[in-house]
Amino acid sequence: MFALAFADVQTDYDKKADFSQYKSYSWVKVQTSNPLWESRIKDAVDSELQAKGWRKVDEGGDVALAAVGSATNEKEYTTFYSGIGPWRWRGFGSETTTTVSTYKVGTLVLDMYDARDHRLIWRGTASDTLSDKPEKNEKKLEKTVSKMLDKFPPKREKE
Repeated sequence: MFALAFADVQTDYDKKADFSQYKSYSWVKVQTSNPLWESRIKDAVDSELQAKGWRKVDEGGDVALAAVGSATNEKEYTTFYSGIGPWRWRGFGSETTTTVSTYKVGTLVLDMYDARDHRLIWRGTASDTLSDKPEKNEKKLEKTVSKMLDKFPPKREKE
């Protein structure tokens, strides 16, 4: 479902949040169109956060995590012109052919909330074309989450 190897990854965060105060997290929601991906998303995020020293707790963590994954069908139109040359300016050629390709795009949004005041402190988004092979998508999901959390936690800006 989520083939995000060369994903467009974006992150943003609350510049006033002090991420050094957060040591634990809990999942509050993971929503996908395919329930098999809920545990895969959790596992990928858990692996990255725990490698950074955060501790997962069943409930009551310093940070509440929510993730939403989706897949949509997109269309790409490609038009080919034959006979293009300086002698065929008026119609761009004598024949045109347009083909339509349909492909799936997966999107993952990961939100982190301060559990005390419920304010959004960090958001990561990623989207890319999906593979037809679930095992490829799973490996790509792991790489994408790794890229998403590469510079996490952000350093607090000095005032």
